[in-house]
Amino acid sequence: MSIDRPMPDYDLDDQAVVTAPAQLRAMSDPLRSTILELVLERAATVTELAAAVGRPKSTVAHHVGVLVDAGMLRVVRTRRVRAIDERYYGRTARLFRIGKIDHPVIWENDLSVAAAEARAAYEADVMMSIHRHARIPRERGMEFWEKVLELVREFSTIPRSGDTVFGFVAGLYPTDHPALPDPDPAE
Repeated sequence: MSIDRPMPDYDLDDQAVVTAPAQLRAMSDPLRSTILELVLERAATVTELAAAVGRPKSTVAHHVGVLVDAGMLRVVRTRRVRAIDERYYGRTARLFRIGKIDHPVIWENDLSVAAAEARAAYEADVMMSIHRHARIPRERGMEFWEKVLELVREFSTIPRSGDTVFGFVAGLYPTDHPALPDPDPAE
């Protein structure tokens, strides 16, 4: 059963470029990354986020604060509950792109995080994956990456339903994988 409503339920920019080391550190933490993913579905309170991730509210509140300070989350609405204003947090952008970072920051690679997360699915033989290499011009690689980003946007806006959470990871990277030489034109 799917509910047809815009996802998420608040306005946000289509994309933002991450250029500050603090932003990169903020989004590279696994719990903060999960929080960012959860609020792509809808705005959420710290209480809702804590219940979703199974962590104490104080821990989640700290991580939400880090994301707010980094400019990646913001209060999108409030609701008065008894004498307290309950804050609903949402992302500032649907997609965060990594720009030029002025100095090096050590952070986890999305593909290594996905590999660790997918281990149980791999062991249960229910993981779907594919790995390919292609020797192509850089411009074609960038065109292909734009198509991948469009697929990510589509995946991120699928109405939430069902009882299974699926992970989706994509990567495009130069490698020294062997390639056949160009064919001899005389042949």
